[in-house]
Amino acid sequence: MSTVILTGLPVPGSPLTDGLRSLGFDVRPAAGPEEAAAALAGVPADQRVAVVDSAFVGHVHALRLALTDPRFDACAVTGAFAVQPAARAALDKAAALPAEGDGPYADRLAAAVEAAGTAVQHPELGTLVAAVPATEAERAAADAAVAAVDDEAVRLRTAVKSRDGFFTTFFISPYSRYIARWCARRGLTPNQVTTASLITALIAAGCAATGERGGYVAAGVLLLVSFVLDCTDGQLARYSLQYSTMGAWLDATFDRAKEYSFYAGLALGAARNGDDVWALALGAMILMTCRHVVDFAFNEANHDATANTSPTAALSDKLDSVGWTVWIRRMIILPIGERWAMIAVLTAATTPRIVFYALLIGCAFGALYTTAGRVLRSLTRKAERTDRAARALADLADSGPVAELAGRLVGRMAPGAAIAAAVIGSVALLWTAWAYEFGARQVVIAAVFYAVLAGAAVARPLKGALDWLVPPVFRAAEYTTVLILAAKADVPGALPAAFGLVAAVAYHHYDTVYRIRGGSGAPPRWLVWTIGGHEGRVLLTAVLASALATRAADFPVALTALAVFVALVVLVESIRFWVSSGAPAVHDEGEPA
Repeated sequence: MSTVILTGLPVPGSPLTDGLRSLGFDVRPAAGPEEAAAALAGVPADQRVAVVDSAFVGHVHALRLALTDPRFDACAVTGAFAVQPAARAALDKAAALPAEGDGPYADRLAAAVEAAGTAVQHPELGTLVAAVPATEAERAAADAAVAAVDDEAVRLRTAVKSRDGFFTTFFISPYSRYIARWCARRGLTPNQVTTASLITALIAAGCAATGERGGYVAAGVLLLVSFVLDCTDGQLARYSLQYSTMGAWLDATFDRAKEYSFYAGLALGAARNGDDVWALALGAMILMTCRHVVDFAFNEANHDATANTSPTAALSDKLDSVGWTVWIRRMIILPIGERWAMIAVLTAATTPRIVFYALLIGCAFGALYTTAGRVLRSLTRKAERTDRAARALADLADSGPVAELAGRLVGRMAPGAAIAAAVIGSVALLWTAWAYEFGARQVVIAAVFYAVLAGAAVARPLKGALDWLVPPVFRAAEYTTVLILAAKADVPGALPAAFGLVAAVAYHHYDTVYRIRGGSGAPPRWLVWTIGGHEGRVLLTAVLASALATRAADFPVALTALAVFVALVVLVESIRFWVSSGAPAVHDEGEPA
């Protein structure tokens, strides 16, 4: 159990002790700093411990934010300070110092811990109250301020993301937040809701795979139910502050698993009616994954860049002041809410082929719009990117042993030429794969050329204005090569096998993104080398196609074997990491995807 050291003389009639116990704390009184230090010494070092002033007046939710959020090693509001085991040594050192100075003892401890180099989170309280009044008049005013604000209403409101898509904001969140509260009051966890969302989406995919109109209608309804649950899990995490390492992993990966499984279900359903749309399904998955990599790479390249301004960014900020333009700009990029709503409605009312056509057109427009804006920002801003950003881009590039060897042999290119090398190599590869017949040796040669240029592109730190485009260019080249070769094979099972291979590799790339976003770095190098890196997989796929040129019927088997190998290696390491204590306790609060 977590422990609170309640310092100072008790305040008659104060509900503070009951409020702390409702948050799951064992409350121990301490009249002064000396007693507080002694009480701290009696709390095991592997437990969360907090120091709260007995004169504290405020909302229970303000205390919840300060004392129970698992994402931060140390967190404080006025009159309350809590640390997790990682920051316990810093708290013990602060408590051992002479108890000098004015103000609540908890505030002095927080200031000492922060001054010693430990980061202390100070949550935004908004209208919530957290105060330590010094006089009866101040206490009466604080009590009146507490009574004037409904902290449950604040808690419900802040359970919803401050920035979300139009469909989610106006058609889901108005009621999903109450579902989140219902789940919290019944002891359900965000992970359980996330899992329920996944299961619902998989059932929806199964309904779509029937190929019958009733199955398509059921699939559309269940997909929307899955999305409601998908919103609810994050709102439940924010409502009850139930953030966890497992939750970060589940939330980061299940959205893609649900969407791509539904694509597969639609393709299977179409096949039952004699319509082969596997190429469209794979194209939609490639487009969505590349679009996300553009988002991630741009953000990683620029979030800590210095002199990070541009006329394009200034125009965007000006448009944000005009309310209706904000919603229009969010909707036209087809974020997850709008996208899933469109898929659900079209699945119920039309055919899988029409669903994929609409998806490809809508997502292509959104991708072009966002990418063009980011390119303009990058060209017009004078930003100096950090070594950390360059490292993140190199990790997102996913270069394997062939590219590293090529980089050493070719040497570094001129500054800013990385994107040119990546584009030239990718275009040459894709044109050759498209222009020549299945199994042509020219494709293998083009794959070698691609690997060499890929190595040269990342030999120098990726700090150029457009170097953030290198990872998405590599993703597009690898995935589309697999699509083209599978289509050229023109044998049953080739495109479904290619879908499975791209899905396995895409999982690895999403896993890399969320590890970097969580601050724990990319997957280990042995993993990247074991699955070949992007250039190694491209080269292997081209070689397999060439070796099986006269036995194209065996190509799906080869792709399936490669997909199974990649999936097993990546999933085992990913699960090991995300359930370990070293994984970051975060929850996805990013832009709608």
